[in-house]
Amino acid sequence: MNSSVLSPSTSSSPAGPAPAQLLVGSPGRVLSPAALVGDTPVLWVGAPFTAPGRGFWAKLEGRNPGGIKDRTALYMVERARERGDLLPGGRIVESTSGTLGLGLALAGIVHGHPVTVVTDPGMEPLVAGLLTAYGAEIHTVRVPHPVGGWQQARRDRVRELLAVHPGAWCPDQYHNPDSVHAYAPLAYELVAQLGRIDTLVVSVGTGGHSAGVASVLRQFFPALKVVGVDTCGSTIFGQQAAPRLMRGLGSSIHPRNVDHTLFDEVHWVAADEAVWAARALARSRYASGGWSVGAVSLVARHLAATLPAEARIAAVFPDGPHRYAQTVFDDAWCRAHHLLDRTPADAPDEIAHPGERTVERWTTCRTVVDPATGTDPGTAEAAR
Repeated sequence: MNSSVLSPSTSSSPAGPAPAQLLVGSPGRVLSPAALVGDTPVLWVGAPFTAPGRGFWAKLEGRNPGGIKDRTALYMVERARERGDLLPGGRIVESTSGTLGLGLALAGIVHGHPVTVVTDPGMEPLVAGLLTAYGAEIHTVRVPHPVGGWQQARRDRVRELLAVHPGAWCPDQYHNPDSVHAYAPLAYELVAQLGRIDTLVVSVGTGGHSAGVASVLRQFFPALKVVGVDTCGSTIFGQQAAPRLMRGLGSSIHPRNVDHTLFDEVHWVAADEAVWAARALARSRYASGGWSVGAVSLVARHLAATLPAEARIAAVFPDGPHRYAQTVFDDAWCRAHHLLDRTPADAPDEIAHPGERTVERWTTCRTVVDPATGTDPGTAEAAR
């Protein structure tokens, strides 16, 4: 064979199909879209987003086709098929604010299941368009539940749809332990990529990835500090429920997948603070995301400035910025919701107990409460 055909430096024009020898074992070739999930990179986030000489490692789950919940969608579907809970061709019906819906659409395509997602008016238009493009059926509830908000209204609608679709199956991401186990590979990836982790920063919504990643990492690093990031108005860590603009973290119900004993401290972040951080991160590091990424990066930035310089901090970024082009990154939308009016403080407020007062801006607490049981496990160290 003429060696000039193999050398791109000897020709300025396309050489036609590549020789077969060059394609054997190519790591970039996959036979199923499911193979695109996982093995996401970590990115060093330093100055100017952080103080000079300080920073943290960000796990870029936005590199999955739909985001972090591709992992749990595939895992929950596969386990349900193995158990016979989901029969071949059976319909999948689930409540979602967006990211899990994308993952279920992927799982539906891979395993041959129609998918119905139940959402509310807050779903980003881009996500709704993608779900439709991927063949998912969308049902939108129009009125929030008087106590459980949009989440409970969506779950009520899921039950109605299950009743009219014989053989349909609901993953129930809030309470399904498979949603926790699905994130063990993410934890193993972090161990392989970083070698040592001293502090983990994770958003908390359904509780799946925070419990799944933290529980595995603590097997490797018993002294690991776990910092949960919630949103103001969420009930997960003992605050009162209130209307929330942020999606993808926080809850108006009490997901059983949240393992309160794993957390050393919790931070609540307001919507405008998350927007500021997401935008600052995009400008400085060309990597960002939506509400969860903004909130997590704000907290990780603070920890990088206040923990010892040698502390290795890992922050999980659940998705990327693209689906938020019409919300978090849209000036007109943000102004209409009063999200561009202030810059976050350099440090959070601090309360001694979640019941001390209702928080409305970035606030931290080292007493972690499980409001569903009324128990106060105290610090994570004491619980262990």
